[in-house]
Amino acid sequence: MRSTRSSIVFALLAGLSLAGCRTAPPAAMPVTLASEPRELHYGFLLSGNRTGSAASRVEADGTQVHTFEFNDRGRGSNTTSRYRLDAAGLPVFVETTGNDYLKSPVNERFERKGTRASWKSTAEKGEREVREPAFFLSLNGPPQEAALLAKALLAAPDHRLPLLPTGEARIEELASEEVKNGGATRKIKLYALSGLGFAPGYVWLDENRDLFASVGGWSAVYREGWVDVVPRLTSIQSAAEKARYKDLAAKLTHHPQGGGLAIRHARLFDPATLAVQPGMTVIVSGDRIQAVGKDGEVSVPPGVEVIDAGGKMLLPGLWDMHVHLSESDGLFNLAAGVTSVRDMANDIDELQDMRRRWETGEGIGPRVLMAGFIDGPGPYAGPTKVLVSTEREALDWVERYAKLGYVQIKLYSSLDPKLVPPIVKRAHELGLRVSGHIPNGMNAEQAVRAGFDEIQHVNFLMLNFLDPKIDTRTPSRFVEVAKHGAELDLRSDRVKSFIALLKERGIVSDPTLATFEGMFKGQPGEVDPGFAAVADRLPPQVRRSLYGGGLNPPADQVQRYRDSYRAMQNMVKALHDAGVTIVAGTDSLAGFTLHRELELYVDSGIPAPEALRIATLGAARVMKRDQELGSIAPGKLADMILVDGDPLNRISDIRRVVLTVKGGSTYDTNAIWQTLGVKPVG
Repeated sequence: MRSTRSSIVFALLAGLSLAGCRTAPPAAMPVTLASEPRELHYGFLLSGNRTGSAASRVEADGTQVHTFEFNDRGRGSNTTSRYRLDAAGLPVFVETTGNDYLKSPVNERFERKGTRASWKSTAEKGEREVREPAFFLSLNGPPQEAALLAKALLAAPDHRLPLLPTGEARIEELASEEVKNGGATRKIKLYALSGLGFAPGYVWLDENRDLFASVGGWSAVYREGWVDVVPRLTSIQSAAEKARYKDLAAKLTHHPQGGGLAIRHARLFDPATLAVQPGMTVIVSGDRIQAVGKDGEVSVPPGVEVIDAGGKMLLPGLWDMHVHLSESDGLFNLAAGVTSVRDMANDIDELQDMRRRWETGEGIGPRVLMAGFIDGPGPYAGPTKVLVSTEREALDWVERYAKLGYVQIKLYSSLDPKLVPPIVKRAHELGLRVSGHIPNGMNAEQAVRAGFDEIQHVNFLMLNFLDPKIDTRTPSRFVEVAKHGAELDLRSDRVKSFIALLKERGIVSDPTLATFEGMFKGQPGEVDPGFAAVADRLPPQVRRSLYGGGLNPPADQVQRYRDSYRAMQNMVKALHDAGVTIVAGTDSLAGFTLHRELELYVDSGIPAPEALRIATLGAARVMKRDQELGSIAPGKLADMILVDGDPLNRISDIRRVVLTVKGGSTYDTNAIWQTLGVKPVG
């Protein structure tokens, strides 16, 4: 599942950004510094399960101390942050120590003396003259920092402030609510902050403008003792979020005049043959492709909207086969040309509602196929409420997922291996595929023989040949592959026999190479290699988060980790050469990472046309949707992308999507990027 490494990315997952809020900003009020000796305590939820805590206190000299820790399957931050604020609530000193999400040391410091500001961490170092009020935003600060920023913004003229080292933040009040817990009553307000990331998000403050809650996405921070109000706060935020995305859907979705569309003068890519035909016309009626043929040989119906492709390449819409959707992912996917996705684990009710709204036009996003998540209880259980210990519990969930329209079951690392065969049997009886992590205590070969149809993540294929005592519920499933993957001989009989078994059983691999690139190759102070091509296009605070590094091995192990990553790429190439089906998934930031996944396939030695087939017709075939999707042909759904380049010869040109068509509706990709605060493709 997707995860976060820094507080900035945590803020993104919690939704801290603003664009499009609809109420007027609150009246300015003087900042009240929390100077009285008191403590505030918080709980932290991941997917509804308590996995951490936070606390805030004020020392005698006014220094604020904020702690934050959580455990996510053996990963998770644990930090202590000290803040000294001026009379306007602006930091003049910040120090954060501890460890980040991947357990790398954190030692971050900011200081402002007069007009001189300086900051330093493993990811960045800088100094500048600052003559205006500004707020320093930490890379690894706690969620309480959002409340400090909100308090300073509320006191600032026009409710906006420059950010240090870069950017600008703004605030708006969205709602006021009175909540009760036993005999206690609190009046809290919902504020939206912008300038921190891609998408709108929120923070709840109490009467003293201290953090009361920050909810949304996979996570929630809440005042200790008030966990029962989290669903209510989430519902209020969700309503605001849905209203915003409904507005965006109306603005960004173009329905062609006359209910029809003609795309002329296109270079048409056929993933079935890997051929490109120049000078082609495609006619769309409603949500279906009506005709495909040579320019001048296909009749353009009167009154339909005509798009001159000008020789640009027209491809089927892309598929991302490993996502964990949020509302903003809908925008990212359509901007990147992704028109179909497979969600591999999510909140059941939220995913179904999101999918419905995207289908009806109340929201904006790709087509969604759903995989139901099942894990077992324990200290490393996945962030889900679907935790089973018995066969009956497991089968009940398989049957429930089938009734809800899910097409696949995804098993996870803490599941008892003895439950795999009955789950597989019942899922197959109901027509569902089965895939996932390899449950701890099994290896990939055993999972295949037990009936898996697909294996997520290439590291589990590598682990098949490493020490069977590795606890694959923990981060060891990354670290041990990084340490020893380079030792694996892909030409050995054992590896060849395993790959032959995958081919014989029709097993699909979802390698998610892009997920591991930054983890294995990223270095502190250097941009994450997976995002190097787009870093300059991203909002400034997001860009800062790309320099934190990954697993951050000792200096004498850096090359070994890189060699192990190359070994994973070589494994994917060996699978492809042997005829094992590969699907392209991300399990990371939507849109951008799918492009990177395809680049990595080509870098591994898979020809670009075949990589494009993997992400179009190949995915549709795996999911048995190739009669309606995956290629551009009469009768199929009108899901297409127009690319200003030649990705068959330069796979990176797949980043240059200028128009996305989904179900006959069109989307100007640059308009979507602008909504997200992302610069358009140059």
